[in-house]
Amino acid sequence: MPAFAARHNDTGFLNRRVTVNGNTYRYQVYLPENWNDHSGKWPVLLFLHGSGERGSEGMDETQIGLPQAIRLHPDRWPFIVVMPQVPFSHHYWTDPDMMQMALAALDQDTKEFHGDRDRTYLTGLSLGGYGVYELARFNPHRFAAIAVVSGGVFWSYRPERWHESAILPGEYARAIGRTPIWIFHGSNDNVVPVREAQLMYDALKSSGGIVRYWEYSGWRHNVWDKAYANPDLPKWLLSHSLKDDPKLPSSAEEIDVPFHPVPAKINPDIYDAYLGEYEDQGTVQATIYRKGDRLYEKNRVGDSIEILPESATSFFYPTGSVTRLIFEKDGDGAVRGIRYRDDRHEEYWEKRRESR
Repeated sequence: MPAFAARHNDTGFLNRRVTVNGNTYRYQVYLPENWNDHSGKWPVLLFLHGSGERGSEGMDETQIGLPQAIRLHPDRWPFIVVMPQVPFSHHYWTDPDMMQMALAALDQDTKEFHGDRDRTYLTGLSLGGYGVYELARFNPHRFAAIAVVSGGVFWSYRPERWHESAILPGEYARAIGRTPIWIFHGSNDNVVPVREAQLMYDALKSSGGIVRYWEYSGWRHNVWDKAYANPDLPKWLLSHSLKDDPKLPSSAEEIDVPFHPVPAKINPDIYDAYLGEYEDQGTVQATIYRKGDRLYEKNRVGDSIEILPESATSFFYPTGSVTRLIFEKDGDGAVRGIRYRDDRHEEYWEKRRESR
């Protein structure tokens, strides 16, 4: 057995190699913990990384975007995930030999790990988002659904493509056809103009495609932190298969995702019950105080920030963070602590008795 081949009781992130046209490329594949040789066919997801993860070691592509989301919530991603890597000697997923390499890795792992060709999906971010459009364009019946994050079709090394902005999106849309696609982009993207995503959405909608477009207000380039943390994305992918997609009607959805929720209208008198110090194992993690009708948190290093109500007990930061501070009460209705929760973990901070 070659050194790079996986033993079929291994799961998690595994080192792989694929040889194409005499060149060998290192990459990674992810197998869910409950994968085994006898568990039937598995959905497969091909992930194309961004420009900052290029290399030849076959590892850096597992640090950003989808791989990070898998590490945080493996239960959400019951896929075989193929993660090829563009070497430094190549700059773009849109290079024909890089597309060939990505598909070769996909074919190799689909065969070895019992992947389901009817449930094979494609996603990528930034540089990889451009590659997603290109692979989907030239392989229109290969993927059951695709997700593009911070990508487009007007490659930075071909700026003259913008002169064809009235033509190119339509060409891609017609080639992609009725493959369902979900586009994520930041309204303030300073690397890939948001206009690229808007043009592709309009073209896919006009051509009778099946498209969702979520634009994140106030976000710049790294909307992959939001996109891949969305628990509905893997569910949406899995809801599609090559057998069923031709029966789906045309649809177009455009959503402007706010930077943070609209604050709830709360009677500020309830804030008085929240005031005080909250600790974890004797260390004060937060001090909650009030200025007029506004509630603030001072953290353990002395920095203060206003917290805004999502409900009477749940508060968020005005920074776009997914973190929530949830005030919990005992059976008598007295506040007993704060549940600090984000997409990665949660902590419980108990209210100090002397501050009650």
